[in-house]
Amino acid sequence: MPISATGAEAEQGFGSVWRSAEHGFTLVELMIVIAIIGAMSAIVMLTLPDPRGRLVDAAETFAARVRIARDGAVVDGRETSLTMDPLGYGFEQRSRGAWRPVPLRELRRAEWGQGIGVAIGRDARKTVSFDSTGLPSEAVTVTLRREGEQVAVAIGQDGTINVAP
Repeated sequence: MPISATGAEAEQGFGSVWRSAEHGFTLVELMIVIAIIGAMSAIVMLTLPDPRGRLVDAAETFAARVRIARDGAVVDGRETSLTMDPLGYGFEQRSRGAWRPVPLRELRRAEWGQGIGVAIGRDARKTVSFDSTGLPSEAVTVTLRREGEQVAVAIGQDGTINVAP
């Protein structure tokens, strides 16, 4: 009687069972793996941030820039204006009897952002001026909208600037 591993398996009939199991996966196993991959892909897609950025971040950035302009009007003792339209917003400063763009890099003209619609009261274009005490020429609420979401930035008559989702 031969005593070898291959010979013993062949004689006892184990070789055919092991060979059939090595040929591949069953359909149920493949379906389970595909379902797991699909679930993991869905989780990854839901957790990825919007490549355009969050709307509230765009509103916070706008509010911060308006605060810088307001504070600059107080520090420099010069009237500073904020001009808004559907495409973006910019800042100017009164110098030698004329309006000139503010020289600060942070206050260069900026666009609202991809896919953002803007409502500025009843007007399509609006200019608000901050005097040397930081008070605006008028109170205004700017509403940013994107795909059913909206965030409002309110510039109060007392110079406060608030963001409200």
